[in-house]
Amino acid sequence: MLIVDDLALMRDGLQTIIGLEQDLQVVGTARSGEEAIEQALLLEPDIVLMDIQMPGMGGIAAVRMMKDKGLKAAVLILTTFSDIDYIVDGLSSGAVGFLMKDMPGEQLVQSIRDAAAGHFMLPSAVAVKLANRIHALDSGHLPGINTIRKKAEAALLTNKEQTVARLLLEGRTNREIAGLLFMSEGTVKNYVSSIYGKIGTNDRTLAVVALRDLLGD
Repeated sequence: MLIVDDLALMRDGLQTIIGLEQDLQVVGTARSGEEAIEQALLLEPDIVLMDIQMPGMGGIAAVRMMKDKGLKAAVLILTTFSDIDYIVDGLSSGAVGFLMKDMPGEQLVQSIRDAAAGHFMLPSAVAVKLANRIHALDSGHLPGINTIRKKAEAALLTNKEQTVARLLLEGRTNREIAGLLFMSEGTVKNYVSSIYGKIGTNDRTLAVVALRDLLGD
């Protein structure tokens, strides 16, 4: 198992908890998305516990790149965030579960075992939110989606806004976009606000659906 978190205290704590279990073994740790990819290629772990927000490459982008490189590890995203958009981005990138950092140690260990056995892991409350959102999208009943699509069709995005929009579709965070485009995070936020303003929504899921239609992705 590979543990990825930018905080040494969190890495050490997880390693201690997992180290008490005879059937689980930590083979390495990493402090960033970039380091996680390097370690995963070198160590080929069965399980990766991945933090979602880290300096440099975040967890979601790292999961996506691991899958692109053909790594077979089951990735469990560890986070303090329960926002549905983080969940959608993480799971669509190839993660097999989404676990909260404040969950009890016994539950964490059991979740790791379940993921290793091929099970999909989501806290029940999060699973309900995700199911409701997916159902609304599939049925076309997500509030405002048709209006947003019409506004998106009429929106005239600049070349730079289109570039930012495509990175949003990849699940990139504002920080990651800033690094990729050599901008400040504040500048990226301004572009994102402009895009949202043109298509008429501040809801990330609505925006992604509309932008995917608009950009042909």
